[in-house]
Amino acid sequence: MTDTLRLAAPPLPDTAGSSPRTLKRSIGVVGGTLLTLSCVTPASTLFVVVPDLLGSLGTATALTIAIGSLLCVAVAFCYSELGTLVPSAGGEYAMVSTLAGRLAGWLVFVLSLLVVMIVPPVIALGTADYLAPLVHLDPAMTGAGVMLLATLAGLLDLRANAWITGIFLVLEVIAAAVVAVLGFAHGHRGPGSLLSMEVAGADGHTDTVTAMMVVSGLAIALFITQGFSTAVYLSEELENPRRNVARTVLATLAISTVIILVPVAAITLGASDLSELTGGDISAMVTAWSDSAVGTFVSLCVALAIINAGIVMVIQNSRVLFASARDKAWPEPVNRLFAKLGRFGSPWVSTLAVGVPGAILCFVNLDTLYGVTGVSVTGMYLLVAVAALLSRRGRHRHSAAWRMPLWPAVPALLIVVLGYVLTQQETSYLAWTGGITAVATLYWALYLRPRRATRWLVSIPDDARDDTPGPQPHSA
Repeated sequence: MTDTLRLAAPPLPDTAGSSPRTLKRSIGVVGGTLLTLSCVTPASTLFVVVPDLLGSLGTATALTIAIGSLLCVAVAFCYSELGTLVPSAGGEYAMVSTLAGRLAGWLVFVLSLLVVMIVPPVIALGTADYLAPLVHLDPAMTGAGVMLLATLAGLLDLRANAWITGIFLVLEVIAAAVVAVLGFAHGHRGPGSLLSMEVAGADGHTDTVTAMMVVSGLAIALFITQGFSTAVYLSEELENPRRNVARTVLATLAISTVIILVPVAAITLGASDLSELTGGDISAMVTAWSDSAVGTFVSLCVALAIINAGIVMVIQNSRVLFASARDKAWPEPVNRLFAKLGRFGSPWVSTLAVGVPGAILCFVNLDTLYGVTGVSVTGMYLLVAVAALLSRRGRHRHSAAWRMPLWPAVPALLIVVLGYVLTQQETSYLAWTGGITAVATLYWALYLRPRRATRWLVSIPDDARDDTPGPQPHSA
């Protein structure tokens, strides 16, 4: 049984004793796409996350990312339909709570919180490596500094951040383009190698990448383009969300896939041998293909991309906390704090609450948390697909929303595939994620459920009601 959607109350007056409870609509498709692309952060993903896949999958890395991107098309369809049906800063949890029930929505919130708290410091820790051509810095201290800088930027008006992140995004796209051009220009193997399944073993010999290894790697591949969901988190600040959420989600996925996949293919073809490819030192490859000046330029662009990613991730994550407080997920004093808006219209307490712990996490060993993040993203997508399967029941059948093609086949197939991907993940990663989910379920059972009349009241802003349907590419 699903819960009915409760509309948010009108904005409260901005007096000394209160603050507005509704975010300001200030960005269109272009601004939303810039912010969302910056959260995908193609260049930092390419230089920070992809090397791990190269180390385990070798020449099969591009194929794995391509398969993951195809899966993400189905995921993007689900996000687009649900995001226009339930345009809330709560993102996944608001959509799933509305369509699949409060408990399912709460579990999605916990999974998303895992992702949003872990990913920014993990990315930020790579900053020092790419500043090395100019200055040698401690990775933990540098990562913490990036997180604090991102937190300060997150306190600004969203429109200002769209311009800041847009400028940084141009630089990281240039860096990815340079890698692609140099890799293709120095190709050491033919295009057929992109379909080969080889990786350099620890002893220097060539090992075969199995199909099960590719399936296991899909969790990280899904994480690589995961940021397109930011468009849903920004839906309360997008103008005309019924139309623009879908456009932003789909445009971002298409652009980010090209920016990431093309350089990965070029790296695969341009690596001098399998050992160099498996080593995953992309900066060294760029320097070998050109000169130290070009390598330095690319490294600096990547460092800026990481800062850019930190800014957008803090923005996104603060909106999740803001929405959870507005929807009464916590004891009332905590709700009041997280729901406060500052002079620029940003949720300043929520911004500090995600940015400062992120800086602290830079001093923690986060290696194994890549796996936990992959499991969390996969589980979150699975629950979103379940909600999409339920999105045309009852009154939601006739609500104004973008409607995906090939429903219900798309979400049904996605549920099966993602369920199988989860079964192929390492037991320790599943245990960590499962343990956290179990604790969250206890909080639901002991605190939220007994107070269901006053807690976890999922809402959308009143001005999101719109009887004008968004684009309808296919009839439902």
